Amino acid sequence: MSTSATPSVPRVSRATAIWTLTGLVLLTVNLRAAITGISPMLSDIQDTFGLSGVGVSVLTTLPVLCLGAFASLAPVVARRLGAETAIAGALVMITIGILLRVVPAQAALYAGTVVAGAGIAMGNVLMPAVIKRVFPSRVGSLTGLAMMLMAASGAIAAGVAVPLDDAGGWRLALAVWAVPSLVAALAWGPLAVRGRRAAPPAEAAPKAEGSLLRSPVAWYVAAFMGLASLMFYVLMSWLPEVMRDHGYAPATAGMMVSAMMIIGIPLGFAVPVFAARLRDQRAVVVGVAATMAAGIGGLLLAPSLGWVWVALLGVGTGSAFPLAYTLLSLRSPSPAVAARLSGMAQTGGYLLAGLGPLAVGVLHSATGGWNVSLTLLLALVVPEIIFGLLAARPGFVRTDPVHEEGRLEHLIEPKDLAAPAPEPARR
Repeated sequence: MSTSATPSVPRVSRATAIWTLTGLVLLTVNLRAAITGISPMLSDIQDTFGLSGVGVSVLTTLPVLCLGAFASLAPVVARRLGAETAIAGALVMITIGILLRVVPAQAALYAGTVVAGAGIAMGNVLMPAVIKRVFPSRVGSLTGLAMMLMAASGAIAAGVAVPLDDAGGWRLALAVWAVPSLVAALAWGPLAVRGRRAAPPAEAAPKAEGSLLRSPVAWYVAAFMGLASLMFYVLMSWLPEVMRDHGYAPATAGMMVSAMMIIGIPLGFAVPVFAARLRDQRAVVVGVAATMAAGIGGLLLAPSLGWVWVALLGVGTGSAFPLAYTLLSLRSPSPAVAARLSGMAQTGGYLLAGLGPLAVGVLHSATGGWNVSLTLLLALVVPEIIFGLLAARPGFVRTDPVHEEGRLEHLIEPKDLAAPAPEPARR
């Protein structure tokens, strides 16, 4: 059996690399804004359409559920049409979804949210595969750049929503994000044409590969990503209410969740770069989990020191998801496997994450306080660190077909392979 970890990667021209890098930048700035930009507008949207509390909850939960529900489709579409074509189509879907949400009809609001969420899901999944294929020696730095841009665009979208609402209403605040998504779709058009001409879609994923569902390592990565995402979305949704109930003014509570997101912007770049340079990322997992435990435990025991715990939670949430995203590439022996692992991990991860805010809200309503909900989050740090340690071990998932003995190799141990050498600089 071959133990080759990384198949040969086709060379790309300097011009193609620059264009692809530009396309990746434009893609990443459109993978959060359509989600975070709607939260500050919920009151106005609720008043416009007369939505019930359940209707508003569905509207806030739909994007995260869509990220999970549609993630598994991305590798299938990329295999048939090519990754570049799939990404261009995803950006078109984001644009259409954003515009649908401003149509004066309640059904269009929900339909647009689903369409935009589906496009974001596909972009999330395919981005690490493109990075690994076109820039195999820059996985850490480019994943870090992507995470930083995603965090920054999400924070900007939330920050400018109210001023745009004051200037022209909530529809303007939402519709404005169709402009960057359309620009990004146009930028990926030439890349899609080139990708279709360069290689037949069938080459994107060899049919001989086995199922990732039989790989324990793939499940470890998926579970770690899901728990990291759950922590972030729960805190983003409920941290302001937690702090308000502990005596903080509404404006201060809102600033706290913004601060938590802002702290994550530089970490989105630094963590993937640092993690990619390590042969073993388990120490990073321990550090992230310890920070999360300290922040959540602090909210339980000494909520008066709220800003201290918010800073720690900013470090924890700002590090965990970028680390999980980086592991999608580090644990994959090829771009095709990276796309499939990304699809599997994000499908399960976001579906799990989507249930988090709902479960915490139900617990709060049932108990009348936040201690039970925060205790649950603290308890979830335990499986997060366990799955994180298992996912961060050196090695690669394997998808070889079942051999005569009926055995499937799931992981190439470090002793069985040499670390792939960085590719020479393209000229």
